[in-house]
Amino acid sequence: MLIDIHCHLTGTEYDSVEEVLKRAKEHGVERMVCSGFDLDSSYIAAELASLYNEVYFCAGFHPSELAKYRDGDFDCLRALCTHEKCVAVGEIGLDYHWEDNPPKETQRAAFVRQMEIADALGLPVVIHSRDGAEETYEILREHQHLLTKGGLMHCYSYSPEMLLRFAELGLYFSFGGTSTFKNAKKVVASVECVPATRILSETDCPYLAPVPFRGVFPNEPKNVKYVVERLAEIRGVSVQTLEKQIETNAYALFPKLQ
Repeated sequence: MLIDIHCHLTGTEYDSVEEVLKRAKEHGVERMVCSGFDLDSSYIAAELASLYNEVYFCAGFHPSELAKYRDGDFDCLRALCTHEKCVAVGEIGLDYHWEDNPPKETQRAAFVRQMEIADALGLPVVIHSRDGAEETYEILREHQHLLTKGGLMHCYSYSPEMLLRFAELGLYFSFGGTSTFKNAKKVVASVECVPATRILSETDCPYLAPVPFRGVFPNEPKNVKYVVERLAEIRGVSVQTLEKQIETNAYALFPKLQ
């Protein structure tokens, strides 16, 4: 079966989430992890997981959304993460791409605080990292004791050399639509070198639609099949072999998916 390990279904991009899920099932997608990016979206993700068997979720504050944080939100987040279908704390991490993002110190503190929540609850983390590879690695290495349940570098886009360093910390790596883009040489090199036991597939929908739908918005979980086909091509294995490997990896990182 196909798994979309990281998607966003909580916004207004879709007229009907039920129809999105129906199309995903028609394309062989049996599991989806809907990612929260702030407290409100995390609550909606939990609601969707409660409504639909195939939907699971993670809850967390994306680094770019920390301006929305209010006192006590992390306590609410921690309570939400005890939900039976919450598979991880996420997405959390660092984003240094936009000048108007929250200060680096704020991002770093929130990153570590949410790692602490994950550790206390026995959950892995889902990590967003943009333009901050080295500092993300250093924070994870310094706080490796909080990664007893592992973590996912979602939509991985750094170098293969960096990937191997992250892998030494026990992390997994998911690849999405960018792996199908013609000029995504660094992503392709990372797909080639990622250990077979650490590779996962995602759409990050509604963004980053893969070829042959590049530029189409909104992207949907059904399109993860095109990602898996491309990953299999890059790695020189059959689609069926990679599907099974991804399923095994997803269960290893997120046992609740089984």
